[in-house]
Amino acid sequence: MSIDLSDLRALLFLPASNPRAIAKARASDADLVILDLEDAVKAEDKASAREAAVAAIAQDWPMPVAIRINGVGTPWHDADLAALASANCDLVVLPSVRSVEEVRSIKLGIPLAAMIESAAAVIDAPAIAQHCNALIVGTNDLAADLRLPVVDRAAMAHALQATVLAARAAGIAVFDGVYNAIDDPDGFAAEAAQGRALGFDGKTLIHPGQIALCHAAFAPSADELARAERLVAAATGGAERFEGAMIETMHVDAARRLLARTR
Repeated sequence: MSIDLSDLRALLFLPASNPRAIAKARASDADLVILDLEDAVKAEDKASAREAAVAAIAQDWPMPVAIRINGVGTPWHDADLAALASANCDLVVLPSVRSVEEVRSIKLGIPLAAMIESAAAVIDAPAIAQHCNALIVGTNDLAADLRLPVVDRAAMAHALQATVLAARAAGIAVFDGVYNAIDDPDGFAAEAAQGRALGFDGKTLIHPGQIALCHAAFAPSADELARAERLVAAATGGAERFEGAMIETMHVDAARRLLARTR
């Protein structure tokens, strides 16, 4: 199916080697399901996971389905590419991207999301973004590459914002990293709200229980929608006063985008 990546909010990762997880994902409200062949799959299970992923995407799904392949230079990368060449996949996710050359090496004719998971990828993100359809921050690997003692959002603030800037400059979608504590809904909600405030389009997830929280965090509030409707209705062009604030065409355009995205 043809998808607008910027419309996605909740992107659910799951091991392609786990048929029970695949069944649960198909019945979920995720906006995109990502069948993982990389970190979630043991080395000895890579081949069977690949076969399972190809078989799974051949079935009917109520949402778009992506496959995260193994990274460039790994022993499984070429076999993954060969399997996807004839697969009906909506999106390919390339992990551990370190340079634009790695992105340009993927020539499947399928939309591509590049994962920004290292200092090198953050530095090269503007170039990487010019050759793919979306960026995804891999916060766990990024924290490790930056040698942070824990996954610290404050310590990664520059990298997160730099990734958003690169995506926006290229006109592509951008998604926040996963939240590891699956039994901490309040923590997830807070981090997702921060992600929206930073400009991310949505967030990657590791458990179906995070989907509803993600949708809620990235959805505009009733007050935001009502104000956007009033602003669009009141605008007459140029700089003018609206409800005690000065607005210009950019504010009207932003309000229209918010309303269109919600619809």
